[in-house]
Amino acid sequence: QVQLVESGGGSVQAGGSLRLSCAASGSIFSGIAMGWYRQAPGKQRELVACISNGGSTNYASSVKGRFTISRDNGKNTVYLQMNGLEPEDTAVYYCNVGIMISGGTYVPVHWGQGTQVTVSS
Repeated sequence: QVQLVESGGGSVQAGGSLRLSCAASGSIFSGIAMGWYRQAPGKQRELVACISNGGSTNYASSVKGRFTISRDNGKNTVYLQMNGLEPEDTAVYYCNVGIMISGGTYVPVHWGQGTQVTVSS
């Protein structure tokens, strides 16, 4: 069983910053990838960013240059630093752990409960 505990969500004004954290515990196998998805009201869940065990990263085009994903392997923790937030970033953000398959595609396996991020204009 894998547990993911997220923190750091909240409400900010446009242009502000937030930092999300997610600590994974339980049956974590070595070499896992970690990532963040988000889901806005009425929209499909989408990948925001992911990071491999070796530190390779991928970002959605809408957040590239504004968001930074990082991880602390010793703590099984992944972070999402969000700068220059826009109202369009308003969503529930979900942490996950998963695997990287051939071609660099991230496949989430376990999910956190989600944390709300609200950006006002």
